[in-house]
Amino acid sequence: MRIGIEAQRIFRKKKHGMDIVAVQMIKELQKIDRVNEYFIFVNPDVDTATISESENFKIIPLKKSPYPIWEQKHLSEAVKTYRLDLLHCTGNTAPINTSVPLVLTLHDIIYLEKTDVRSGSWYQRLGNLYRKWNVPKVVRNSDAIFTVSEFEKKVIDKYFKFEKEKVKVIYNGVAQHFQPHSITAITDKIKDYGLPKKYLLFLGNTAPKKNLKGVLLALKKLDQKGKLNMDIVMPDFGENELNALLASIDAKSIRNKIHLTGYIPNQDLPYVYSGAEMFLYPSLRESFGLPILEAMACGCPVITSNTSSMPEIAGDAAVLVDPFNPEAICEAIENLLQDQVLRSSLISKGYARVPLFSFEQGAKTILDTYSKIHDMHK
Repeated sequence: MRIGIEAQRIFRKKKHGMDIVAVQMIKELQKIDRVNEYFIFVNPDVDTATISESENFKIIPLKKSPYPIWEQKHLSEAVKTYRLDLLHCTGNTAPINTSVPLVLTLHDIIYLEKTDVRSGSWYQRLGNLYRKWNVPKVVRNSDAIFTVSEFEKKVIDKYFKFEKEKVKVIYNGVAQHFQPHSITAITDKIKDYGLPKKYLLFLGNTAPKKNLKGVLLALKKLDQKGKLNMDIVMPDFGENELNALLASIDAKSIRNKIHLTGYIPNQDLPYVYSGAEMFLYPSLRESFGLPILEAMACGCPVITSNTSSMPEIAGDAAVLVDPFNPEAICEAIENLLQDQVLRSSLISKGYARVPLFSFEQGAKTILDTYSKIHDMHK
């Protein structure tokens, strides 16, 4: 087979969830498939060391352009140019018209659940508008759809009401470099980012679903109790956005407790997880929640939400809270800071939880699906 994989964003410097998942999927396919020919279509960018070519895996940079144009024009043309037998789009959207069978990784349909497109950054808003237009069309044209949790599968099935089974769950996994590090290694990396010796960690972005407001309200409550006795590290947040939100909730008093680092590359995150007292991930809505497993793999206890996919991924290896209740988040932080038995238990359970999720197993399922679709279309 000649298989095309859309991996448009994987060479960009600031990679996030879907980009990381696409990279790991490709690497696992490289390990297990030496027979089929693969063409990895990317948007040219700076981080070209993300993946490497091999004998049957070729990286094809298409003309650098905005995502909709890149996907609808250049990717569509590449399907014909490279005489593909199958195209797998990894980031929710796909070309409207393809001349070959289409496999789609649909991480979530959060953007279809809400009509308010005014929240989040301009980049996030425009992306959601494109998805709202594109996804309902391409799911109908897909021969198979992968999603990342049983929760999200139920949401997708309920929304689209497919006549036959079309959606498969392929869990994400954790890259091998996510592991606990020694005190010396952690200390050296902390110095690189100017981090405090003891800190809480919150990893998210300005998207409303990440619940930055709820976390800040919880920290404000903790501060009012006189128990916010360490800094909280928040990578990839802007000073202006943070200050505006703190002002809106009358929480400027905790600004001196918040440490902004800017973007932290994926390769450095294990050190930051390993050095944290705990990881806060009380999102309002997730389709998977990859950072939950990343933190567990690094021996960092986790507080996450009791909603959407997060209980499915965390199991009993995290403290689950109501993300809409800042007081509940505050109490969970306070309890975990004080209860060393709970902390040790969560770390042990986290280590045991991580191996249940595997990119390797996911790649095997993907390859099997490719073969079945190809046989159907012979």
